[in-house]
Order: sequence, then C-alpha cells, then structure tokens
Amino acid sequence: MLKLRRLPGALAIFAVLACSPSTSNAASLDASLLERLVRAAPKIDRTVLKTAFLASRCAVSSGDVAMPKRLAVIDFSLPSSEERLWIFDLANGELLLRDLVAHGENSGVVTSTEFSNVEGSHQSSIGLFQASESYIGKHGYSLRLDGLEAGVNDHARQRAIVIHGADYVSQSWVDRYGRIGRSHGCPAVDQEVISQVVDNLKGGQLVFKYYPDQRWLRNSEYLKCDSSRIAAHSPGPADRS
Repeated sequence: MLKLRRLPGALAIFAVLACSPSTSNAASLDASLLERLVRAAPKIDRTVLKTAFLASRCAVSSGDVAMPKRLAVIDFSLPSSEERLWIFDLANGELLLRDLVAHGENSGVVTSTEFSNVEGSHQSSIGLFQASESYIGKHGYSLRLDGLEAGVNDHARQRAIVIHGADYVSQSWVDRYGRIGRSHGCPAVDQEVISQVVDNLKGGQLVFKYYPDQRWLRNSEYLKCDSSRIAAHSPGPADRS
C-alpha cells in the first residue's frame, strides 16, 4: 500500500556525499540516487532523508553492512498523527510505502521527545538499524532489529525492539484521538501493512530513525564518516583478490 516535511544543512550533506571516499560496495549510494529518492518522496523532509542516506552510505563504505536493497526512514520529529514512515527501493529509486508508525509510551504522547537505549524504558531509540529475521510472535508477523550505533541503539535486540503490527496504529485512531497509540518502544505499524513492511525489510535492509537530537547528530559515527574510518574497515593489499 503506497500512501502518498524543515531543517538546514542540506547543502552540507550533499557536499559530504560528493567528497566522501567511495568503495565498490557503496558505489550506487551516490548523489544521483539520493536525488531520485527526493523526487520520489516530495513530502519527506529533505534533510531527514539526506541524513538517513549519508548514514547508510557510511555503514556500507565502512564494511559494517552489505549494500541494502531497501531503506526505511522514520521521522520522529513528526507527530504520530502523520505518516512518518517511508520505505524506499534503492535499486530503482522508488518509494514503496508511506504510513503511520508508533513511538514508545515514555517517549511522548502525540510527539516523541525522549529516547533511550535502556531495557524497560519503554522509549523509542534513534539512529541506524539493520532489519534482521522475521518471526511469528505475540504480535503476529514481526521483524527483529539490530541497532548499529553503540550507546545509542545497540541494545535493541535485548530490548525486543521489533517492527510489529498493532490495532492502535490506524487512521481510525487518528480520527478519534488525534494521534495513534503508543508501544513499549517498538516502531509498530498498521496491521494492514505489516506483511509488506516485514517482507520488504527482512534479511539485512536498513532502518533509520531520525530526531533532531543535537548530541547524536554531532557524535554519531555514521554521520561523521571520514577517510580514516573507511580505511580502518577496508581490506589491505593482501586481502584483495
């Protein structure tokens, strides 16, 4: 189901994309693909998308993850009454889905402002994640997430932060309460799209959860990718075929 947002810094991010070292793994995560994604999703905040793209490029260039086929972007700076989940097809530069997504009950009510990496906090966490295996659990068809950023989201698996369907994530909830319901920290989605979301993201695709937390934006390794980080993860001459 395809359901067709304000920050400075776009030019700086484009400059980083243009000047960052490239590897064969990240060769397709270039400025031309980013432009195609921007055109495919005109309602997404461009800086949010560019930030997600930059983090993904860094993760691939550093050798932390394989080149993904799809990228999900969640903009937690938007209220839960708005469709703030986008899933992109990176091979074709297309938007596959835009829909509602929940935040944790202790992250806020209509908007989310508090985030955590702590088990039992019932808060959402931000940053770059890799979607892993699908499974059938208490919420039905679901998808496990592994956080890739130490101290930010790397406790996601032990916290059981997963993508699952929920009855409280629907337009009818927005119409009745002015917002959707809240989770225990999971990015829950509408039951009508859970299969599409899981099937598109399982097996190593990337999920990026954004919020304008200035400390994270300054310190995230994936948002300040440089030559030294990439070189540290690149094979030496003896390792190359």
